[in-house]
Amino acid sequence: MSEIEELHRRITAAMDRIGQGLDGLSGATAGADTDAGSDGSAALQQALDEEKLANAQLKERVAALRKQLDNTETNAARHFQEQGTRSAALDAELTRLRKANEQLRNSNAALREANEAGVGEPHLINKAMLAELQALRAARAADAAEAQAIMGTLAPLIEAAAQDQEESV
Repeated sequence: MSEIEELHRRITAAMDRIGQGLDGLSGATAGADTDAGSDGSAALQQALDEEKLANAQLKERVAALRKQLDNTETNAARHFQEQGTRSAALDAELTRLRKANEQLRNSNAALREANEAGVGEPHLINKAMLAELQALRAARAADAAEAQAIMGTLAPLIEAAAQDQEESV
């Protein structure tokens, strides 16, 4: 933003100089003879043309900076949205993991009670093993979602570092 403000200040100053040049041009032509007036007029016209060129270049630069700013804002919004999606996926996997672990605890408690009573219940053992498998799958999915969220966060940073390195070379 400071570059845009600086360019805006420079454009305003250039326009002021152009206005002063035009005022000077009017005053110079009114009070000078034809030979001196034409020399002064040509110099002023050249100065005016130079200022117009500088003004046009500054306007192009401002337009390019605005476009770059818009692109940066768009990319930031996209990265923010992607991060939110990854965060939601991670939250869903963690919820699934918590639920599977709760089932595992309940199955293991029932299995312990059955073993204390001396009754070996095969369906309780199967249920406990199934709950343990679900907990392991949920833990793996949560780990994968967490890794994906970390990779998604690091990818823009790595890309920016690579661009900075390319620019410095």
